[in-house]
Amino acid sequence: MVVDLQARLRDALAGSDVDELVELGCDLADAGRQEQALACFQRAVDLGQDWIWFNVANTLRELDRPTEAVTAYQRAIAAGQSDAWLNLAHVLDSLGDLAGAMEAYRAAGQAGGQPEGHVQLAHLLHQQGEPQRAQAALAPALQRGYLPAVALAARWRWENTRESADPVLEQQLRAGAGVDGSARADLAELLIATGRREQAREQLQLGAKLGQRECWLPLGNLLAGDDLSAEPGQEQEVDGAEVDKAGAEEAYRAGIAAGDEWCHHNLALLLLQRGDVRAAEEHLLAGAAAGDELAQLAWQDLHQQD
Repeated sequence: MVVDLQARLRDALAGSDVDELVELGCDLADAGRQEQALACFQRAVDLGQDWIWFNVANTLRELDRPTEAVTAYQRAIAAGQSDAWLNLAHVLDSLGDLAGAMEAYRAAGQAGGQPEGHVQLAHLLHQQGEPQRAQAALAPALQRGYLPAVALAARWRWENTRESADPVLEQQLRAGAGVDGSARADLAELLIATGRREQAREQLQLGAKLGQRECWLPLGNLLAGDDLSAEPGQEQEVDGAEVDKAGAEEAYRAGIAAGDEWCHHNLALLLLQRGDVRAAEEHLLAGAAAGDELAQLAWQDLHQQD
């Protein structure tokens, strides 16, 4: 396969078959040979196929050359590739160009017809403390029934109202749970608030199996009884169900492995309960290094007791 790709590359770069250049570029990209893929795409552009700037931009992004990728995405858009707006927005966002990212997300939703652009714009506006503008930005995606938008709107509503007895809100959270781990975590919180802890556990376990890392921390909290302040050896019981400390520890460790740094703090509290101070300190330091203020405060409290 390596020899075949190399021979094809030599022939393609020497010729003028645009279809072969694009196909080979995609094959090389799939094989992890991004530099050679880039050469194919750039050769196709040199042959007058400006729409292939989109492929050039995606490859530059893979090569961690974001500034060049921005220029290439802009050229792709100028060539009529409106789908490039969303990718451009992601790169600008990663570069810290908030204003540019917001404009590109807006264009992705409007000119590109991509509802994800509306969702991402709404995210940014909400983070900037503009909830009304965020809701307005999300509206077109909601009108299309786009599930990530449904999930986000339901999450905001739960965050603002905590209307646990609202069947419509529960329905919206259930609809969004399949595409948004935070919506599933909020659904579990609603279920707990209405006395359905077993259903909440099932939802969180399902989310964890589906790779929704947002579910590990609340699953650990649920298994720990939502009370991590108990003294070592103290038995706990919540709503008639025994607390599963071993299961909680497993959940927190799985969350850390999945990239949820906030699990360090709660795992550390479990470790402190069983007297493993050294391991608890390591996790508090890891959480603090990741920006978790609770972990930082817990680490300071631990050392003030020395």
